[in-house]
Amino acid sequence: AERLLVTQVTRDRGPVAHRVAYVVATKDHLVPDLRAAEIPTTCLAGRGGSWVWRLRRLLVTDPTDIVHVHSPALAAVVRIVARTLPRATRPVIVGTEHNRWPRHHRLTRFANRCTISLEAATIAVSDEVAGTIRGAQPGQVRTIVHGIDLDAVRATADRVGVRAELGLDDDAVVFVCVANLRREKALDDLVTAAARVIAETDDVHYLLVGQGPLAAEVERWITAAGIGARFRALGYRADATRVLSAADVFTMSSRHEGLPVAVMEALALGVPVVATAAGGIPEAVGTAGVVTPVGDPEALARAHAALAIDDRHRRELAAAASARSSHFSIDRALVEIGAVYEAVTPAGAP
Repeated sequence: AERLLVTQVTRDRGPVAHRVAYVVATKDHLVPDLRAAEIPTTCLAGRGGSWVWRLRRLLVTDPTDIVHVHSPALAAVVRIVARTLPRATRPVIVGTEHNRWPRHHRLTRFANRCTISLEAATIAVSDEVAGTIRGAQPGQVRTIVHGIDLDAVRATADRVGVRAELGLDDDAVVFVCVANLRREKALDDLVTAAARVIAETDDVHYLLVGQGPLAAEVERWITAAGIGARFRALGYRADATRVLSAADVFTMSSRHEGLPVAVMEALALGVPVVATAAGGIPEAVGTAGVVTPVGDPEALARAHAALAIDDRHRRELAAAASARSSHFSIDRALVEIGAVYEAVTPAGAP
């Protein structure tokens, strides 16, 4: 969600003036990108009061036409805060749902179901996500497949350089996963699948890019499986798309997803995908990869093994990935999001 937001506000050349506010102080890795683009950015966390009051004060001191909220954990509160403002200066609320509602905590689902009708418009990142939303008014929800800067992603490609840096031969078959190291990513399933493939197939390697609360646990899983020489957890990489460009196959083992940015980036780089059928992944991948059942590391391993030994099939899927990537252009997404903003902008606003 954060990466999609940054791409949207830094790329948008329309009549909207953006300002970004965030609540978790430690989630600031993308703040330099916003500031480099001269997007005003405010952290609402801190001592002496809650983020709720800071948000309300921000909306009072710097009136806003639209508040676009991207977090289900915060959305219900944001909607209510907006209702406490005088009608003349009250912003309308637009929400983006980045994940299927069953993924949320039951209290989050309840709060959102009770308040989502307060939004002027609700955007879902996939039809799969849209189908799980409850409590919205007729016509309130629409699907907009969010986009990425395809040219910028492609410009990071450095297959030869990354492989040289990591000591990987050009002939090696490399699977790359880019993900937050959290439970919903089912990285235990990925390690299990990788161990089976590595045991049966020569010169197959796995790279995991990402950070998160399970970092130490993921390292333990890799060590316990005895695959550390061919499965490397690289941690956070600012050049994640560059690393991804070294892949023969992009893979995800998720239990829950909305529309993963990393899948869009893989397709933009012409990298085929093997992933679980979580959230909007099947819609995104189409014929540019292989989709396996959620929670089935055996099926994931079989799909990996089949592609690892079939160069021709990988090339066919890579061509399909390149062709499909045009579907995820940020420029197309900005036009659709801009149309939503225009439709809900209060009369008389610039």
